[in-house]
Amino acid sequence: MTSSPPSYRVPVTEPSSSATEPAQSAPAPGAQLAHPEVAPVPSARRLTAEIWIVLGLSVGSSAVYALVALLDRLTREIPLGDQATALNPARNERPWLDLTYQLLNIGFALVPVALALYLLSAHGRSAVRRIGLTLARPGRDLLAGLGLAAVIGVPGLAFYALGRLLGITVQIQAATLDPHWWAVPVLLLSAARAALLEEVIAVGYLMERLRDLRWRVPAMITASALLRGSYHLYQGVGPFIGNAVMGAVFAWFYQRSRRVMPLVIAHFLLDLVAFVGYLLLPRELLESLGVR
Repeated sequence: MTSSPPSYRVPVTEPSSSATEPAQSAPAPGAQLAHPEVAPVPSARRLTAEIWIVLGLSVGSSAVYALVALLDRLTREIPLGDQATALNPARNERPWLDLTYQLLNIGFALVPVALALYLLSAHGRSAVRRIGLTLARPGRDLLAGLGLAAVIGVPGLAFYALGRLLGITVQIQAATLDPHWWAVPVLLLSAARAALLEEVIAVGYLMERLRDLRWRVPAMITASALLRGSYHLYQGVGPFIGNAVMGAVFAWFYQRSRRVMPLVIAHFLLDLVAFVGYLLLPRELLESLGVR
């Protein structure tokens, strides 16, 4: 028996589909893709949930507490006009701990502002440019802020005195800090915190999101105004009305200018005069203005 000769055939494999296709060169640096991915537009349900979350972490929760506080005040034996509230109270009898608590309170209160800006900056959009929270127009923003502060501040003081006379506004103590060296700087920071928190969220963020939900302009202005008035209910019925009017003016201004920076400046100036003035002005002058 003879053995079969050895085979010298080399196995042949079928070429893969990838090998038969021409190689694609990598795009040049900076070149645009032919079909870039388009970020999905958030649904109305998602936007609505986002609004409730942001408000629930900031001025919305303040509105709920303010409503409960008003109910508490109205159900007491003491008339509303004879009650008082403090806006910037001392938080500890030891100065260094009081300062620590004050700074922590200011810092953590600004976290919802960062959250709102982060959400507005989705898909690469600049949130500060979107709502006009920039220093691009310092002179015009400052003049607009001064004008708004004058339009709101002078009638606001008169309206506060009228509310005290009618008994629908509690006595507001704008600053009850002890006269430490850091009291005025802390009050300045408190004024900046209130201005950023309220104007960014109650005006800029809220109106942009309501616009995304295709609300009409009168409805957006009304919602912003009522929100501002509601978280001042702890001060009485008068401040609710006054702050709602202020909210309508500020929301109207934002709708026309799409800039929140003048509102921040105006709010800061109003609180600056109220906080620091209450701390530094003589008691006799404050009492002559209806402030005790």
